[in-house]
Amino acid sequence: MSGLIHIHSGLRWIALILLVIAIFNAVASKRKGEYLKKDKMINLFAMISLHTQLLIGIILMFTSGKVSFASGWIKNPMSRFYGMEHIAGMLIALVIITIGRKKAEKITAPIQKHSKIVTWYLIGLLIILASIPWPFRSALGGQWF
Repeated sequence: MSGLIHIHSGLRWIALILLVIAIFNAVASKRKGEYLKKDKMINLFAMISLHTQLLIGIILMFTSGKVSFASGWIKNPMSRFYGMEHIAGMLIALVIITIGRKKAEKITAPIQKHSKIVTWYLIGLLIILASIPWPFRSALGGQWF
């Protein structure tokens, strides 16, 4: 169990880095006015890393002691965060990023493709950052790794 939590926590950094790279790449490539295979692959790998995190998170949701739906769980900050806020925030962000990528792939003009990626991925990134149990949110028991 501890190993799975560390994998989920450590892969968070890879997913965040890929998401930031995808956003910066879209901004830089938008200026060039071209959409290359590397752009498509960066966007795809960012999305895949988030889907991998979702699968690990679903396993943790059913096996971790942090998610508990016992009586009064909504009044407990940690139970409420892991049982509702974290899950909902991450699912919403993942749906937004997936929709954004699909919308971008349907567009033929490179500049608009990159604009869609920047907009949708940035919104998803902000939701993800708000939904992570950071260590400075002490009541949640989060760790850096």
